[in-house]
Amino acid sequence: MGKKNVTASVGTPATVVLTAAGVAFTPHAYAHDPAATSYGMEAAEVLGVAPEQVFKTLMAEVDGTLTAAVVPVNGTLDLKALAHACGRKKAAMADPALAQRRTGYVLGGISPLGQRLPSPTVVDESALLYETVYVSGGRRGFDVELSAADLIRLTGATTAPIGHPG
Repeated sequence: MGKKNVTASVGTPATVVLTAAGVAFTPHAYAHDPAATSYGMEAAEVLGVAPEQVFKTLMAEVDGTLTAAVVPVNGTLDLKALAHACGRKKAAMADPALAQRRTGYVLGGISPLGQRLPSPTVVDESALLYETVYVSGGRRGFDVELSAADLIRLTGATTAPIGHPG
């Protein structure tokens, strides 16, 4: 049995949500290098996918509300644009320990799907340019590929220009 099948059968909260919703997705497991400093760029390289199509989930506090920001891995999050997209004034990166507690995921494996306590979610509008996008499947070394429309629907996300190209 291949790694992909093992990952799919074990499941993560993210894959449980996708399966329960009847959403088509493709699991992509790979050997995570503990020395990697950019989990998202590592995923893009190992999976042979353009970094613009692989998205990282960053947790930010927007006027005190923990918010998931989903942006391409080769770029950065524009906190001012995120606050604006949420109709708020100020955003700052969330405390990593709080992000892990609230989502139920470890840093480098935070998925926008299946979070322990769902957060408002904003997906960078560039996701709409691709037939499918890749996001963390809920652990380091595991991404899921799905349509941007399904990602947005399942997370209740809004889309906005919140990412800066790298």
